Amino acid sequence: MGVSTSRPGPSGPHGGVAVVTVDFPPVNALPVQGWYDLADAVRAAGRDPGVRCVVLTAPPGSRGFNAGVDIKEMQRESAAGGGHTALIGANGGCAEAFAAVYECEVPVVAAVAGFCLGGGIGLVGNADAIVASDDATFGLPELDRGALGAATHLARLVPQHLMRALYYTSRTATARELHHHGSVWKVVPRGELHDAALELAREIARKDGHLIRLAKAAINGIDPVDVRRSYRFEQGFTFEANLSGTADRVRNEFGKEKST
Repeated sequence: MGVSTSRPGPSGPHGGVAVVTVDFPPVNALPVQGWYDLADAVRAAGRDPGVRCVVLTAPPGSRGFNAGVDIKEMQRESAAGGGHTALIGANGGCAEAFAAVYECEVPVVAAVAGFCLGGGIGLVGNADAIVASDDATFGLPELDRGALGAATHLARLVPQHLMRALYYTSRTATARELHHHGSVWKVVPRGELHDAALELAREIARKDGHLIRLAKAAINGIDPVDVRRSYRFEQGFTFEANLSGTADRVRNEFGKEKST
């Protein structure tokens, strides 16, 4: 359980591709430390001179790519009469993990199977390319869970008005719908996802290592949105929701619905 990295050796099987695997069963909802570990792993892979592309994925057979923040961690702290340590940690950890993907020195390919929710959208929205299984779904159930955020990243996946409708309703979009909008590179059967993601990553990794890093920096430099600042702005409203007590009320109602 946790975050692990497979790096290419001199004659390794991945040919310049590092694979970062995130595994927090049962649903890949990450605790605070998990987000920081993910950020560290992606940044370390990008710094490795032998790496020219990173694949970000979950283990084969996982129920989903990422279910976002482990809200039970915050609920436990709230029930114990604690403060906002878990919330502050989760917000900081998510910001670092999303930024690590965006700022990784080499391109990042997200390999998505099953659900990609909440913080998962932050990761794939900041990735350079997405390969998805045909059962993959993408969405932000934040309003159902007493949170806000990652509209910055959902807006990188779908057009503006669709982003708003998905955000307000907490509905999800399928991999094929995102492929239609051009944000998913390829949709494949789940059993072919790993190979399809590696195929794209290896194609990228065949480029000159120095030039691909310059290309990543150049493309980030012409991005019309500062994704780190935009996301941190959103997080301010998450704090407001928590300080007002709204977040706890909504989270508790969500928990009751799940248990009935």
